[in-house]
Amino acid sequence: MIRHVFKLIWNRKRTNFLMMAEIFVAFLVLFAVVALGVYTADNWRRPLGYSIDRVWVVHVDMKQASDDSFDEAQQETARQLLLALREFPEIEASAGTMLAPYEFGSSSSAYDWRGRRIEYGVAEVTDGFKDLLGLQIVEGRWFGPEDDGQTYEPVVINRDMRMDLFGDGPAIGQNIANERDPGGDGPAPRDRRVVGVAADYREDGEFDGTRHYGIFRKTMAGATPGSSDAPSRGRDRPPRTLLVKVSPGTTAAFEERLLRRLQAAAPDWSFEVTTLAAMRDSFIRLAVAPLIAVGLVAGFLMLMVALGLLGVLWQNVTQRTREMGLRRAKGAARINVQRQILGEIAVMTTLALTAGVLVAIQFPLLDIIYFVEPHVYAIGLALSIAAIYLLTLACAWYPSRMATRVEPAEALRYE
Repeated sequence: MIRHVFKLIWNRKRTNFLMMAEIFVAFLVLFAVVALGVYTADNWRRPLGYSIDRVWVVHVDMKQASDDSFDEAQQETARQLLLALREFPEIEASAGTMLAPYEFGSSSSAYDWRGRRIEYGVAEVTDGFKDLLGLQIVEGRWFGPEDDGQTYEPVVINRDMRMDLFGDGPAIGQNIANERDPGGDGPAPRDRRVVGVAADYREDGEFDGTRHYGIFRKTMAGATPGSSDAPSRGRDRPPRTLLVKVSPGTTAAFEERLLRRLQAAAPDWSFEVTTLAAMRDSFIRLAVAPLIAVGLVAGFLMLMVALGLLGVLWQNVTQRTREMGLRRAKGAARINVQRQILGEIAVMTTLALTAGVLVAIQFPLLDIIYFVEPHVYAIGLALSIAAIYLLTLACAWYPSRMATRVEPAEALRYE
């Protein structure tokens, strides 16, 4: 029976090849969309590693030409701003950072590690960042005054980076880069020593993938000796963003008082206050919009494929009236005729999917998109294959029912 089906497909190879090409292209498009959906859903379910509850964000505009144009006066002004935040009883914790979570933009670095290139996101924060966002340290410690005056630059890495670099071996005390490393964002003036491991840290929120992160200690020149703001070479740029965690029940009226105090400390700078929750909502809306657009395009494509297959199969059955009638005249049951039509489309779908799968598996094998894990591709492949089979067999069902209605006498008209 299978040999007979292949023979029938070969005899109508031109028409069938076009159908298989259509199924092949539809599968690749569907695979890309489904894999993107699986990747997004997989990221959404992962823990962020921090809490955004009652966190306000103060964006600071220092009026400088670029991030590298700061001077000692600006560093001192930034330190005074952090000190001013401690004056308010409504503020439970405060910290400075270059980029807040859910803020558009990113900072990254890279270096050579045992023969391979390691890329990781960079977060530059002050000492209060951990307590403000509730980061969980699972190994080692958070940086603090004990790192003042040391010959190394302390860094806290996330668990994904720790497992990739060190596996089951020790991570605390290891250097992830030093001044001899040529890669990254410039030669580091000191060893970048791992002092702690955070359970998770996903700066871009729910849509951020499983990538490496290094959290570096940001300090400002001019701090008093022994304080948590003692200077550190390479990380003394003033923070562009201030984070504050307000007490429960703090109203929007506090924003005006906060801005007045900050403006008094830095008259030439400007400030804008929002909440981390509002930034999250805005970030998610902008991230979801292209996903919806891609989904709609893929849905219309699947609809066009379904209509095309239905039309081709309908015409196919109409043109094969004589063949179906002769089969019925020789004693074939209705169910056997229907199985023949469904079997042909199943075989053509299998051939098209075989070619499609060979193309799709190149992505994980060649690690073309390095941050997508293999199980995302596997789930995407399984769902796409199932969807294509369901689509093609559903489109073939009614034409196959039409073929069972052909009576033997109708075949005599063609003799």
